[in-house]
Amino acid sequence: MPPWPPPLPAVASLPYQCSVLLRNLAARHSPVPSSPSSFLRALRCLHARLLSAALLHNPSHPHLTLRLLHLYTLSPDLATPAILFRSDPGPIAATSLVSAYAIAGRLPDAASFFDYVPLHRRDTVLHNAMISAFARASLAAPAVSVFRSLLGSASLRPDDYSFTALLSAVGQMHNLAAPHCTQLHGAVLRLGVGAVSSVSNALIALYMKCDAPEVARDARKVLDEMPVKDELTWTTIVVGYVRKGDVHAARSAFDEVDGEFDVVWNAMISGYVQSGMCAEAFELFRKMVSKRIPPDEFTFTSVLSACANAGFFLHGKSVHGQFIRLQPDFVPEAALPVNNALVTLYSKSGKISVAAKILDSMSLKDVVSWNTILSGYIESGCLDNAASVFKEMPYKSELSWMVMVSGYVHGGLAEDALKLFNQMRSEDVKPCDYTYAGAIAACGELGALKHGKQLHAHIVQCGFEASNSAGNALLTMYARCGAVKDARIVFLVMPNVDSVSWNAMISALGQHGHGREALELFDQMVARGIYPDRISFLTILTACNHAGLVDEGFQYFESMKRDFSIIPGEDHYARLIDLLGRAGRIGEARDLIKTMPFEPTPAIWEAILSGCRVNGDMELGAYAADQLFEMIPQHDATYILLSNTYSAAGRWVDAARVRKLMRDRGVKKEPGCSWIEVGNKVHVFLVGDTKHPEAHTVYKFLEMVGAKMRKLGFVPDTKFVLQDMAPHQKEYVLAAHSEKLAVSFGLLKLPLGATVTVLKNLKICGDCHTAMMFMSLAVGREIVVRDVRRFHHFNDGECSCGNYW
Repeated sequence: MPPWPPPLPAVASLPYQCSVLLRNLAARHSPVPSSPSSFLRALRCLHARLLSAALLHNPSHPHLTLRLLHLYTLSPDLATPAILFRSDPGPIAATSLVSAYAIAGRLPDAASFFDYVPLHRRDTVLHNAMISAFARASLAAPAVSVFRSLLGSASLRPDDYSFTALLSAVGQMHNLAAPHCTQLHGAVLRLGVGAVSSVSNALIALYMKCDAPEVARDARKVLDEMPVKDELTWTTIVVGYVRKGDVHAARSAFDEVDGEFDVVWNAMISGYVQSGMCAEAFELFRKMVSKRIPPDEFTFTSVLSACANAGFFLHGKSVHGQFIRLQPDFVPEAALPVNNALVTLYSKSGKISVAAKILDSMSLKDVVSWNTILSGYIESGCLDNAASVFKEMPYKSELSWMVMVSGYVHGGLAEDALKLFNQMRSEDVKPCDYTYAGAIAACGELGALKHGKQLHAHIVQCGFEASNSAGNALLTMYARCGAVKDARIVFLVMPNVDSVSWNAMISALGQHGHGREALELFDQMVARGIYPDRISFLTILTACNHAGLVDEGFQYFESMKRDFSIIPGEDHYARLIDLLGRAGRIGEARDLIKTMPFEPTPAIWEAILSGCRVNGDMELGAYAADQLFEMIPQHDATYILLSNTYSAAGRWVDAARVRKLMRDRGVKKEPGCSWIEVGNKVHVFLVGDTKHPEAHTVYKFLEMVGAKMRKLGFVPDTKFVLQDMAPHQKEYVLAAHSEKLAVSFGLLKLPLGATVTVLKNLKICGDCHTAMMFMSLAVGREIVVRDVRRFHHFNDGECSCGNYW
């Protein structure tokens, strides 16, 4: 009969019991504990038991204290392990504390634990923990210092973990140079860790983060010499090439991948998208699907972004279909970025209703989701829907406010944009430079110069004066408010001017009648190596148009094609045709139409009709109007131009026929209005306005100034009343034009000597133009009028346009 096994001790020793309890507690702990308080309570009970049994810091059982200290670093209580450590500052305990405090964002405390350990007791693992902590905080210099102390130790030697952490830290340096990389590469080889995959991967990443062009070859050499390449290796080299802008080299490395690593495929697809090679991205996605490599949320997001950016709507729909089939496999957090990309795709493709349905069906939404649909509504011109979404948004980011402010401005609702901007500031949301740019643009639309100057001061206070978006908005705002000198100052002091800045300044000079200066500035731009774009030529042709520089306009038009390979569009032809028509060369304009590579558009025919209005060419004007009636029958400017052309020629019956046709078709003329900013308030005047609170005073003042003007030789030009009525009635109609009322109000209310700036929604008539010249002489003040085409600066009986407008 075999002997019985020896009996187990009735009661295990207390140190053994505590050790088991500590191990069990460690096993139950998860990276994200469901109940950290219960974990901490159990830990403190064990702590008390070790204390009562005199097992804490017991030299016979040191592992108990170390295990207890490590478990504390996994809890919210980091103060207790620090106390335990001070009693016995060993390298193992210090390693746990350095890692825990670094993760908690308390790097100075982590460094203090490292320093507290005596030099002779520090080991390689502790050094690695400290180097890793500095690397995570992107602090290269202290990480290198700790590595040097490890390297200088007589008894210690860096291992692969040391180099992996060090290379990661050095990669964060802002002034990373090629010698740094080669020096570290040499150290890796000398210490024999070059064959370790993690070190080689970190070395490749380091080389690829360096801006020197030659280091890509060194990274490639490291790759070629690696005995084993894993997923991280290929991902690092592909991403590195993409960051350097060498997508072809990235694809070459990608084609060498031995293994179907989905992360590497994602990296290559993302690289194509970032480089604007959307067709290549989609083709690679198709290849990925054919190889049955399962796409994840990163794959779908990149491919959908590519389809949205390139306008591949049908391709995007097919990707949407594949995502629907796989959607049950995605948790809401993973599906969220894909759904956001889908909202963007359908919004950019003009399917805003579908985008809204996708948003409504999403079980999880974030601020990106709301901002995406908000932008979609604005880009689709659905400002009311955008405003509703903005009000419903459970959380708004700075981007939300910026998008909405800019949307109002571009939608012609400048006043609403300023109200929203002021609401944003009242809710203590700090605007970014782009939001300020939107608010400043609104001031330019409204002619609210004082408000614009206040925002200029805010920009300086916030440190945004170096922002190109804010600077360009300021330049344009000052120009649109008549302060072209201030616009020029902004342009001169901007630290970084781009093509937008040059275009804006050229446009400002042209609109204010400084045509020659605009041409000189354009030539300066080209001389400084700023490549002009199609907008640049549009602004210079407009400047030539305002100044009557026909020959120069032709030269720039030809230079656009010959010297810069820019194909003129309909807007360029329209500017040139308008320039010819206003200069009385309507025959040349008609001949130019025959040479165009496309059929005349409404903008072209409107330019012809406007020229006929100036030159009195009834036949061509009527033909141009007929073309416009077919293309844009509801456009009121066509009827007004044709009617005015007939009226100017005394053909009242034809003019009446056009007005009747306008009424029969339900086309309404935009009413003329002018506005002026006085006392931080914008005052609006209509033709014959009697509703303004001070209308009576304005008419009385206008009558008084009119008497002075007549003594100086002013005679109302009744031919600009394009209706058949008695002469005295025509004079009354002319006197009640909105710009005259607005200027009179400004002369009454603004301080003596102040410039009176008025904005008008239509073109100023010839009688008002002459009247403003006499008025400036009669009152001794500068008067600035911005109409729908340009600025007129009236001073001492002269106008900046030279009577050419």
